[in-house]
Order: sequence, then structure tokens, then C-alpha cells
Amino acid sequence: MEILIVEDDPAIALALQSAFLARGDSVQVTGSAVEALRQVGSASLSALILDLGLPDGEGLEVLRRARARPVPLPTVIMSARDALHERIEGLDAGADDYIVKPFEFAELLARLRAVLRRSGALRSSERFGALERGPDDARFFYAGAPLMLSPREQAILELLWTRRERLVSKQDLLRAIDPVGTEIADSTPQEFEDRLRKKLEGCAVSINTLRGFGYLLQAEA
Repeated sequence: MEILIVEDDPAIALALQSAFLARGDSVQVTGSAVEALRQVGSASLSALILDLGLPDGEGLEVLRRARARPVPLPTVIMSARDALHERIEGLDAGADDYIVKPFEFAELLARLRAVLRRSGALRSSERFGALERGPDDARFFYAGAPLMLSPREQAILELLWTRRERLVSKQDLLRAIDPVGTEIADSTPQEFEDRLRKKLEGCAVSINTLRGFGYLLQAEA
């Protein structure tokens, strides 16, 4: 995906950018309404993640420009404005979804996938080993049945799946499950990886650890 993130809080913007880049997505970031209005015209963009309160303008104007494109740009508003009338205003202005801060990256990613599925941007099913993901479901399937994963296990497998057969660092995993870096202890990813390894038994894929370097999701022979 090529994503435009419009967020004027540098810590949040950097955390989201790092989490999407770790997945292998292309990301542009701006905290300016004026710059965002210029960038939403890019034909290569897949989605817009939009804060409403910007220092030089109102995010809803950026949203209106995104919706005025020949093919409207799928948009998720992320905002600390949690009043019902503000959420309704954002959705009525054309946003495809609205998520209130603070949030976990896994939830934002799930909402973004749902928006892209509805827009028709996600179509093809994928298979790796005996694991499969269809075009209209964020879950992972084995032998036709969904894997029962916690949100953080899902976030880890999402990242490893997106970068399968490529090295994923421990820091990338930390950002995937806690992009702002406030909740997860440095040792926590190992706990989720151990649980995930057990749930992947029989799926013909494995999470392999290269000590000091990171992790690989690989298909088994």
C-alpha cells in the first residue's frame, strides 16, 4: 500500500510511519493541511489516514478534496475528538471509518483493511505453506478453519506474513504491537511469538529466530 498519514503530533506520526514501513508499505507523512491538500491528488495513493485538528487548517477540508478525486481516496479519520456529533460529521463528510485516539496499531490496520476491501482495492487471496488469507477476510485460515489469534498475535503474524521470507527485527515487531512504545516490555514479543508458534503447528510454516538479527516466517518443505 501507499499511504498518506496526516498527523501533526510528531510522536504519533513517526510511530505510525515506522509501523507501516516495517510491514513493507510505502508511507508519506505530513502535519500540514496545505501540504496534505497537495498530496491527496497523487494517483498512486492507496489510502489516507487523517487527523482532524491541524495547525494550519481543518482536516475535513483535506477529506473533501480526497473524496473529490475521480476515484475517491479510501480514508480513515483518527482523532481525539470523540463526541458523537463529531464522529457523525466526519463520516457524513465522506470518511470511510473513524477511529478515536488512543488506539492500537492492530485495530487501525484492521479498519484500514476493511475500508480497502469495501473499495475493491484488496481482491486476491494469498497462500503460504498451508496458511491462506482470502480477499474479504483479515483472518488467517488453515484447512478452511480460521486461526484463533489474539489482536497482538494477529499483528505479529500480519507483519511476518507481509514480509515473509525476509528478516523482521525485534524492534519492528515491537512497533507492530505497540507503535507508540508505551505499553509493551522489551521481552514481551517473545511471549507472543512462543504462543503463535504453537498455533502455527501443522500449518507448514515456521517462525525462525536468527539471534541478534530478527525473525523469519518461512514455508516448511
